[in-house]
Amino acid sequence: MSLEASILAVLQNHPEGLSRAALQKLARRQGDPPWKFRRVLKALEERGDLHRRGQTRASHYFPGRASAGVAPQSPAGVFSREGAEVVALISRPIHQRAPCSYERSFLDAYQPNTSFYLREQDRLHLRELGATPDANQPAGTWARHILERLLIDLSWNSSRLEGNTYSLLDTERLFREREVPSGHQALETQMLLNHKQAIEYLVGEAAVLRLEPRALRALHGMLAENLLANPEDEGRLRRMPVGIRDSTYLPLAVPQQIEELFVQLLATAAAIEDPFEQSFFVLVHVPYLQPFADVNKRTSRLAANLPLLQHNLQPLSFVDLPREAYTSATLGLYELRRVEALRDVYLWAYQRSAERYRAIVKSLGEPDPFRLKYRDALRAIVRAAVQELTPANEVAARVAALAEPHAMAGDLPRLQAAALRELSALNEGTFHRYGLRPSEFERWVGRRDETKR
Repeated sequence: MSLEASILAVLQNHPEGLSRAALQKLARRQGDPPWKFRRVLKALEERGDLHRRGQTRASHYFPGRASAGVAPQSPAGVFSREGAEVVALISRPIHQRAPCSYERSFLDAYQPNTSFYLREQDRLHLRELGATPDANQPAGTWARHILERLLIDLSWNSSRLEGNTYSLLDTERLFREREVPSGHQALETQMLLNHKQAIEYLVGEAAVLRLEPRALRALHGMLAENLLANPEDEGRLRRMPVGIRDSTYLPLAVPQQIEELFVQLLATAAAIEDPFEQSFFVLVHVPYLQPFADVNKRTSRLAANLPLLQHNLQPLSFVDLPREAYTSATLGLYELRRVEALRDVYLWAYQRSAERYRAIVKSLGEPDPFRLKYRDALRAIVRAAVQELTPANEVAARVAALAEPHAMAGDLPRLQAAALRELSALNEGTFHRYGLRPSEFERWVGRRDETKR
């Protein structure tokens, strides 16, 4: 297949657009030299077979010609009439959009449990989509049940929305086998690993975390690790002006005001009772304030999951969400202070996420009644064996001793066998559900590997 045909074919499969780097990678795989890639890209753009947004290395390419004042095409059903209106306004050339800055009245006007960004029918629909069997269990129980999949999905999709070119398969290999594929920048690998760490933190601490400055700063510190020019900005509120690429929006620049509004927006969020409204409020106001030097949208996407995890609702992992749709909706928030397009994105993305996790759990079949009966006991047994660093040659005896107080008549051998199976299957995607900390799991793995040698 010619390079022209290859570029057009891959763009048709990616209506959310692809970066220049991703298209260059395609050319290299086909063995085409850089000069040919540049010539072909220019010819396609001049003919209107593709269009570009952004400049130089930050460019993203989309199938077809962009019409002035018309939003780039997104999958059918993402935007409502109101949302499409916002996207059309924001898709005008930048010189036709009015410069704007942070408006405090946008936050001040919101009254928790009286004001709502999500309509009543939206909240009811989301409740139906998000319901899980663990509604009455401790916070984070459902997320631990699907943690391995959630780590991959949310890390990959959130990173993809930032232009990360890792594939889903490469992300799985990175997390499961610690295999770093060739052809990716180090910052892309770092971005994904940072997401994994931050999601593990959210799930592991869901029962005690609150939407408060300390928690958001900790989350940002994990997501921004080794990605900012100044390491002191990791987890620290912004002390410098910032701009938004391809936007007329100029965020607030006064550090004292940023801190004051950061505290206010999180206090407002914490007072919201409905978990979906609370989640969406965070997704709106953290990026709008831009409280950190960078990594604000990533922080908001993960923080928006905290209310869902705490109520054992299906998580929001932005599955299949076109990057262009998310970007346009966010620009509409920045420049117009209108939430309709971002609300459409939230509703569309949540439905896709909830359907995905419902299908994943269904594919696992019915739960084992015995493991369900002894669920708490199995967690206590595995946790104790790991924390005690039980030697391999003593594991069976120690597990039997730990199981004895929990077992009903005749169940001890089966409970012991079930605990040994769970202990042997323990991995990075499952240790959180036993109440173990990463350091405890790593010490146990180290001891196990020493024994094998």
